[in-house]
Amino acid sequence: MQLLAYCLAFPLLWLVSKLPFSVIYILSDLIYFFVYRVFGYRKTTVRKNLALALSEKSDEERLQIEKDFYKHMCDMFLEMVKSLSMTDEEMKRRFTFSNLELISEYEKKGKSIILMCAHYASWEWLMILSNYITFESYAIYKKIGNRYFDALVRKIRGQHNAKLIESKKSIETMELHKEQGIRAFYGFASDQSPQLAKAKYWDKFMGIEVPVYTGAEMLAKRLDMNMLFVKVEKIKRGYYQATLVPLVDEPIKVPDYEITSLYLREVEKQILDKPEHYFWTHKRWKHIGKKKLVNKKSTTARI
Repeated sequence: MQLLAYCLAFPLLWLVSKLPFSVIYILSDLIYFFVYRVFGYRKTTVRKNLALALSEKSDEERLQIEKDFYKHMCDMFLEMVKSLSMTDEEMKRRFTFSNLELISEYEKKGKSIILMCAHYASWEWLMILSNYITFESYAIYKKIGNRYFDALVRKIRGQHNAKLIESKKSIETMELHKEQGIRAFYGFASDQSPQLAKAKYWDKFMGIEVPVYTGAEMLAKRLDMNMLFVKVEKIKRGYYQATLVPLVDEPIKVPDYEITSLYLREVEKQILDKPEHYFWTHKRWKHIGKKKLVNKKSTTARI
């Protein structure tokens, strides 16, 4: 069944990737009509998230953000498909960096670097950063259930010089790299919600207390790596600009969870600036009010 789904979908995806961007965005507008107007894909979740995170805005403002988000989501999906046929040169022209000199500065420090980003604007085209790096370049990702589509994602990233590491294998892989003396950049998108049973730290995100992923910070401390945040801005359709923002150079000297909190503050700035470019379909705030329940279970388990 997995192979059948792949065989049916891949030819269509490949054909779409060959379309010029002018046609891509006409198609995106058509998809938006069906996804938003007809099927209402995850509209309830999006509205709930917007009401929670942007409660200070009026209903009319949130509705406009909602519509703009769905348009952006459809754009981004087709831009990801377009990556199948894009050259490095074309992606470099459409996804630029404001301060690439920071890459060489951090490589001269002689340590591996963790790059933290959010599901904001375009995290797919961020892979082009690997073309400017002399270190190895890896993205931490969650494996796709369909192994054929998973292989396709790996192929797309690979043709732009980026490698993937499954999230469940990230610790052992990065520890092995440390032993082997491999210096690398590791990309983490840590703004989703962790499983409640694995939540170690809670922080306020958009003013609401939620469990937070802390793996990137803990790995940076354990393996003595520096940390950067990648701020991405959508300039216009099909064009993005990223800025590298230093978080900390000596994570081991920083109190636990402080770096994670710094990262969340950077993500909040992006969202408040242009909320329509955040990925609102994620159930980011699904564990509201469950902290006491988790603490109670932990206490009971210790007893």
